[in-house]
Amino acid sequence: MFVDLPEAQLRALTSDQLDPDDFDAFWARTLGEARSFPLDVELTPIDTGLTSIDTFDVTFNGFAGQPIKAWLRVPAEASGPLPTIVQYQGYGGGRGHALENLLWASAGFAHFYMDTRGQGSGWSVGATADPDGSGPAYPGVMTRGIESADTYYYRRLFTDAVRAVEAARSIEVVDASRTIVAGASQGGGITLAVAGLVPDLFAAFPRVPFLCDFRRASVITDSHPYKEIGRYLAVHRDRIEQVHGVLAYFDGVNFAKRATAPAWFTTALMDDVCPPSTVFGAFNAYAGASKDIDIWPYNGHEGGQIEDEQRMLQVLRALI
Repeated sequence: MFVDLPEAQLRALTSDQLDPDDFDAFWARTLGEARSFPLDVELTPIDTGLTSIDTFDVTFNGFAGQPIKAWLRVPAEASGPLPTIVQYQGYGGGRGHALENLLWASAGFAHFYMDTRGQGSGWSVGATADPDGSGPAYPGVMTRGIESADTYYYRRLFTDAVRAVEAARSIEVVDASRTIVAGASQGGGITLAVAGLVPDLFAAFPRVPFLCDFRRASVITDSHPYKEIGRYLAVHRDRIEQVHGVLAYFDGVNFAKRATAPAWFTTALMDDVCPPSTVFGAFNAYAGASKDIDIWPYNGHEGGQIEDEQRMLQVLRALI
């Protein structure tokens, strides 16, 4: 069933999410600290048995110079420079197996698929630890380090994601001027964060994005992962404003206000995991020169699945 507002109201919705006064300074400091460490990009060829795609095991330095894993897949023996998709994974997932996610290299793109620190055990395997600890937290990562913006988990992950773009652009086969960021669910939320932090992206594709309009999401859905925030605040009753003050530094709405790349969103009207009003909060705030959104009326959090990817491929073919 529909879980949120009618489409007409969604299109007119303005999020009441406010960005902190020092939002830009916070992220400039965070990324500046990360950039004080060399990227140290390492590429190791992997023999997958495929003849049409070359695959490389990638390591680069993310937040605090900590090593982050990724896959790079390119058409076999490609010389480049190639338009490049930097992709981020959904909640609980990692970069997966070397033989997974072959679409974009098959279509002629370089495909840089970032692993997700401290996740990669929920449904897709990962290979990157999160060495930073935290205070008491609800199981999952939504409240890990939520005592302050400096210690919150997504500060580390969003920094990794920006550094992933920089790492990809440092690779010879990659066309830095045609760097595209993409992802679904958590990956969509990360995509929005990177779109707000990297000013010269070619395009962004946040599909059914998570991590948007936290204050609204935490009270209109009973589904996880947003429910982790509610569970935490049900115990820490005196920390509601503190927690939402921290989350404002990581909200997709606030990154959308700063984005410049053309963007294509997706949402589903029966999505109780990332309710459509939270997606529209970010979409309606998105400041890029152009933006579009595909709405799937009879779908839940799966969104359009392969049809979303088909749409993305069609859009990119028209742009490139």
